[in-house]
Amino acid sequence: MQTIIFATGNQNKMIEIREILGSLPVKVLSMAEAGIHADAEENGKTFAENALIKARAVADVLTGPFADAIVMADDSGLEVDAMDKMPGVYSARWMGHDTSYHIKNAKIIENLKDIPPERRTARFVCAIAAILPGGKILQTEGTIEGKIGYEERGANGFGYDPIFMLPDMSCSTAELAPEEKNRISHRGKALRAMEQLLQQELG
Repeated sequence: MQTIIFATGNQNKMIEIREILGSLPVKVLSMAEAGIHADAEENGKTFAENALIKARAVADVLTGPFADAIVMADDSGLEVDAMDKMPGVYSARWMGHDTSYHIKNAKIIENLKDIPPERRTARFVCAIAAILPGGKILQTEGTIEGKIGYEERGANGFGYDPIFMLPDMSCSTAELAPEEKNRISHRGKALRAMEQLLQQELG
């Protein structure tokens, strides 16, 4: 069976990935599960550039039983229009890698305290890169539009999910059931697009 090694250590993300790629005849492993260590300097200017940087860092160190594995990586983040699309590609390391998202979310809410509802627009973006055995590169991207809420809501998501409201402001993405979130999320859209490309490649 073909193996996909996903360049992440985020177990919440791995749950989503396995659920969405479940129809493919592949085994999906995280870097840790595959025993692979690779450092990538995420210095790209776009989510797509960073996803490919991360995928290449892992592909360059594949050996042994994983020498012919497919490597996948994603880069995703939150763009807040009233903050000049920040934190954007810096979403994971904005305010410091070790700063909790509860603090980051509070900071965004504080930054937007005087911004009216119609200008609280934001989006999640996810870019995915896959490197196939032989070096062929596949790339996809997905987005979900929404608005920044006035407080954290919900416990089902992670990261910025508790403050990211659906366009009608009825609920945050952290209040959605996992299957519903996967259906509409930026990562879900990008992964399903990648799944279709991989199905073509894998026959």
